[in-house]
Amino acid sequence: MRSPAAPARAEWGPLWSTVRRGLVTREWRAAPMTLGAVCLTALFQYVQNRSWGYQFVQDIGSVRAADPLWLSLLRTPLSLFVPALDLPVWGALAQILIVFGVAEICLGRWVTLAIGYVATLAGTLYARLAISLGPHGPLGLPASDARIVDNGPSAAVVGLAIYVCWRHRARCTAVVVVALMVIEAAVKPNLAGKEHLAAISAVALVVVARWALGAVRHRGAVRHRGAVRSGSGVPPIRS
Repeated sequence: MRSPAAPARAEWGPLWSTVRRGLVTREWRAAPMTLGAVCLTALFQYVQNRSWGYQFVQDIGSVRAADPLWLSLLRTPLSLFVPALDLPVWGALAQILIVFGVAEICLGRWVTLAIGYVATLAGTLYARLAISLGPHGPLGLPASDARIVDNGPSAAVVGLAIYVCWRHRARCTAVVVVALMVIEAAVKPNLAGKEHLAAISAVALVVVARWALGAVRHRGAVRHRGAVRSGSGVPPIRS
């Protein structure tokens, strides 16, 4: 009889092994970027809740669709670490610590930052497109949403969760995350929910591109080995 823990090991075993090995061998040094991101987010939360610091945080890290595009693009990297004012900051800190930490250990610092930025940028650009479409279509948003601040680190968190699950074959977990985001957008079709779907779509395109590139490289390697065998008098293996 199959153990009840077998499905969990099949789903999360490779991911857990990678994270555990990183933490055991390097301890806190396994995710220094994540620890810095947590500290930066906490600092932004503290500053933006002070009368003297609110406008400063808005000027350097808050993105709205009403802003000029060049200004939004300039602010987008820091917007990953500006928590929403109307949500408890501990939620943003926990998301960054867990998801960014797991991603940094499993993917590396620069891939984590790249995927997080792609997901956040997708949400930022989607907001402009959705507002231009108007509120009547399924992809559109009302013009009033142009003044709403983008959703901070949550789009990056969702995108990284999907990408990490794909890389470590936790496919059911990825499906659950996508389903939860779809339900969120259906129940509460606001800017944040639809930006999460935009982030998922962008990361899905990255996954497809990586898969296609890997397939091309694999075929090239197979053809190269076949050519080498043919040149050496050894008949190539036919698949």
